[in-house]
Amino acid sequence: MIAAHPEARPTAWTRATRVALCGAALACLSRSAAAQEPGDTIRLREIVVTATRLPTPREQVASAVTVLDGGALRARGVTRVLEALREVPGIAVVQSGSSGGVASLFLRGGESDFVRVLVDGVPVNQPGGAVNLADLSLDNVDRIEIVRGPASVLYGSDAVTGVVQIFTRRGGGAASLQAAARAGSYGTRVGEVSFAGGRGPLGVSAGVSRVTAGGVYPTNNGYESWTASALARLAAGARGEAQVSVRHQDGRYRFPTDFTGFPSDSNQFTAQRATTVSLEAGRWVSPRVETRLLAGWHEARDRAENAPDSPAETDGFTNRTRFRRLAADARVNLRAASRATLTVGAALEEEAFRNAIAFAGDFPASDTVAVSRTNRAAYAQLVAGLGERITLTAGSRYEDNEAFGSYATWRAGLVVRPAAGTRLRASAGTSFKEPTFFENFGGGFATGNRRLDPERSTSFDLGVEQALGCARATIGATYFDQRFRNLIQYTFAVAPGTPNYRNVAGANALGVELEGRVFPARGTTLTARYTWLRTAVADSGVDGSTFAVGRPLLRRPAHSGSVSVDGHLAARATAGISVLVVGAREDLDFRNADAVSFAPRRAVLPAYARVDVGGELELTRSALARPGFALTLRVENLFAARYAEVLYFPARGRTVLVGARAASGR
Repeated sequence: MIAAHPEARPTAWTRATRVALCGAALACLSRSAAAQEPGDTIRLREIVVTATRLPTPREQVASAVTVLDGGALRARGVTRVLEALREVPGIAVVQSGSSGGVASLFLRGGESDFVRVLVDGVPVNQPGGAVNLADLSLDNVDRIEIVRGPASVLYGSDAVTGVVQIFTRRGGGAASLQAAARAGSYGTRVGEVSFAGGRGPLGVSAGVSRVTAGGVYPTNNGYESWTASALARLAAGARGEAQVSVRHQDGRYRFPTDFTGFPSDSNQFTAQRATTVSLEAGRWVSPRVETRLLAGWHEARDRAENAPDSPAETDGFTNRTRFRRLAADARVNLRAASRATLTVGAALEEEAFRNAIAFAGDFPASDTVAVSRTNRAAYAQLVAGLGERITLTAGSRYEDNEAFGSYATWRAGLVVRPAAGTRLRASAGTSFKEPTFFENFGGGFATGNRRLDPERSTSFDLGVEQALGCARATIGATYFDQRFRNLIQYTFAVAPGTPNYRNVAGANALGVELEGRVFPARGTTLTARYTWLRTAVADSGVDGSTFAVGRPLLRRPAHSGSVSVDGHLAARATAGISVLVVGAREDLDFRNADAVSFAPRRAVLPAYARVDVGGELELTRSALARPGFALTLRVENLFAARYAEVLYFPARGRTVLVGARAASGR
């Protein structure tokens, strides 16, 4: 249990200030070290793919976009996608306890199933949008692109508040092999091996990693997972390319708590196994016409089990879920003019779902649900440059869903660059999320509703970015406003045979995202981000605890931010420090529910600040047949802050990991 200490809030912000000063000191040290080296850093033009599904310079994209470099994250010792996303403006990551606990993503105040998560173009969300980030590792990841704002025009269901796309390393050129291992607090052990290389038109990359870690409780609390990934890419000259990628992850999480967070079980666990396969090919059939095909397969098997704790106990349950998605997307990109591209595409998606649950004890029961549905869609998008300084984006999508029928969405964006280094942008659009299989078809003790409409939203944002000091610094601000309607709720009080799920609730979310980046010296980056968020329930529907009119949405902080510094301390030493500050937010207290209605009460989780540091000292550099060696250090939650992202599910304290890395080749 986490106690709300009176000093918790000021301590969080005081530590944040102290660490910001430490970060400034690191930046100064980095600058001093870099000053001894000649030359300057060349910052290449950043290209973004996810926002328009076209390789587009970032300054021409109307949406708010953040790109995270996989290599830079790994150099800081970050190994999980969820940890990388914590520093992105507008994002709140919530994990139930320590490593392996269910991890959800809230973007711009939306629900946790309002973000489309892709691996090499293939969605990994469950049908209905839910996604557990706990097992997603940075193993063999090239970069992560985060697009904030409605994106259903290009990606269909679930892309309500944004899209997160994970790109696997392509490989190519001289071969390189790396192996790394780390160990430390809570019995944590991390090992990974990766390879990248290629010859001629062929590029290959592969990686394998394994993680084991303990939790905060002395018994039945631990996590283990392993990930394997590979990608092969074949370039057919300048006119075409094809690539195939595979990612498999397998995790098991043991935890002793019930849904209220009370430790009560000695053998409960969950297990997740998922495989994603992506096949993409593109070809220029003429100088103005490109055809592209993306085919994907994703299958996930989840298992939750709680066997009797002793021979005298008979109660227990087993829940097994399997879902599979087959998807294909074909599109044609037409270069109508030198600065205009029209994209026309069609998508087909088949989802299958099976759930089997069994209860043991004095009143045994079991239930099995096996259903499927098909989605078809057609979409179009125009990206046009109106002169040198204006870019217009407009698109629409028509979705034909076997469950809820047809639905149309639209999106439009405008970018204006009135002067060198200045960018003004605006975007607006609609998006939707399909119901889950449980909501449509029911299962267990719930009755589904096949007449549910999709959850929907209408959003807009306005942004400005400015480069300063010959592009040695950039600052930006974005205002966003979103309206969520037709939100689906579960209700107990229904007549026999009446559906438990209904489209009734509504909510609003608006806020401001601020971001600044400074390059004080070669190889050094200082980044600061802040988000102000205001959410409010507009229609409580039938659940007054989760959706209370006028109250904020749960687990979304009104204030959050981060500061990070990454740089070279010496010719062969790199270091990074980051501080994450999360403000107070509301949650549900199931442990102290109302004695009459059994409805959970609302509680406030206090603000906290978490500091992470990492670094690497290169002992020898790889050269010809001689491998290179480096020592690594990673400290998470440096000041041992006591906090919980979910009420009564405490996070881990200070975690120190020490390791080594060996590399050969380039």
